[in-house]
Amino acid sequence: MKILVIEDEIQLLKNIKESLEKENFLVETAMGFETAMEKAMVYAYDCILLDIMLPNGSGLDILDGLKKEGKQENVIIISAKDSLDDKLKGLDLGADDYLTKPFHLAELNARIKAVLRRKDLDGSRFMELGNTKLNIENRQFLVDGTPIPLNRKEFDILNYFMLNKSRLVTKNALAEHVWGDNSDQADNFDFVYYQIKNLRKRLLESKSGLEIDSVYGVGYKLIVK
Repeated sequence: MKILVIEDEIQLLKNIKESLEKENFLVETAMGFETAMEKAMVYAYDCILLDIMLPNGSGLDILDGLKKEGKQENVIIISAKDSLDDKLKGLDLGADDYLTKPFHLAELNARIKAVLRRKDLDGSRFMELGNTKLNIENRQFLVDGTPIPLNRKEFDILNYFMLNKSRLVTKNALAEHVWGDNSDQADNFDFVYYQIKNLRKRLLESKSGLEIDSVYGVGYKLIVK
């Protein structure tokens, strides 16, 4: 898997590169707009990590260029700019995810693997684990072919867990993915605990074969029993 990291903060760029190489990704880097644009247009990548604020240009222009060229790279915006307008514009231009600085490298790794898994679905409407199936289009959860009712948040949480099966999902990553940017304004994660508690109950009662394990002080893992 080949990743292009476009970031002008040299220490952050170095840290991201080292972290991804430990995960056995092939990593290329670019710090300025011109170099980044050239690499993004000429070469193919499985994922591009894209900072919006670059010397001599905007990462949004690179996104626009990818869209006009019909390129299919997964793009995750990593930026200190947290305005809703920038986020919406980036997503509208084709970005797959948006991560606001500062962030944990483990969270970034989880986001990358999640977007790569979504690509691996290749347009499929279904995700399957063990005796369970998630219908993405109809937002339906089935165990042994039987529909199991989930509320909207429970479905979104389970979807995120299934995209990151057997991997650590931090509380911060889960909250931001399911509840959006406003999650960082919360005093605690009680709203996450409540939905996880309900989802665990539904998984157990339906005999789904899926289990959400807690990793003390950090987050959760979805396990297939």
